[in-house]
Amino acid sequence: MSIAELQVYSVEEADVTGGVCVVRCVGGVARTGQVYAAGELRLWLRRIERYGRPVGSFGAGHIAKVRLTGTVVALLSRGQVLTSVPPEGHTLEELEAWLATGPPPEDEPPPRTLRVMAVGRMQDERGPDEVRLRWGRVALAATYRCARAEGAGDLARAAELAAVRGYLIRSFGPERGGDPAALCRELLDLIDLSPGAAVAQARVWRDLPHERILHLRRIKVLIARMALVRPHLPDAGALAEAVDAWAAVRPHLP
Repeated sequence: MSIAELQVYSVEEADVTGGVCVVRCVGGVARTGQVYAAGELRLWLRRIERYGRPVGSFGAGHIAKVRLTGTVVALLSRGQVLTSVPPEGHTLEELEAWLATGPPPEDEPPPRTLRVMAVGRMQDERGPDEVRLRWGRVALAATYRCARAEGAGDLARAAELAAVRGYLIRSFGPERGGDPAALCRELLDLIDLSPGAAVAQARVWRDLPHERILHLRRIKVLIARMALVRPHLPDAGALAEAVDAWAAVRPHLP
């Protein structure tokens, strides 16, 4: 997708949350939901109006009245050019602030895009540990929003959350990365079968309804997530025994 550029004609109104501007598109196609850079700061294009009617986009050479959010709107000047940036252009601080609020699901950046990006930054071993831990928290928050936006079930959501939590625990240890015992208990509570019942169903899984097969496969994923943090559990105790029992079941599941 080409980069969109907006040139400011005037700022019609502005406050601490954003404002309304008259702009001319001087490149690409401007669309609601895009993010624009004003130096190091970011603006979100929320609404486009042409000839008194809301529209979803407008192209180069055309003028529109737009609503932008971001504190920098009040500081925009005539002739200033704003350039669209991808969600990856957001700073960590901006994303943390975005996740601390409750914007509509359609706002940029989309939760799934944000989760993929945050997981990548979390796993980037070139970065400082504290920054990677912060990206991990962003990834967890984005995962919750993905589950809500996509209507994911409890097992699917837990598997994605556990992937992030397990990575943090394995990479940074329980003191900084999270509580391995709490993670395992949460995952075990979601499994609605005993190990023996799971093995029995696994023996005839080809004869089971599709949804039941999918359920067994999701349980298999949860078992794999527990295996990530098993080295951080005490060798003895009921929790370790339960995790080990399910680890023995995993090879039998479809």
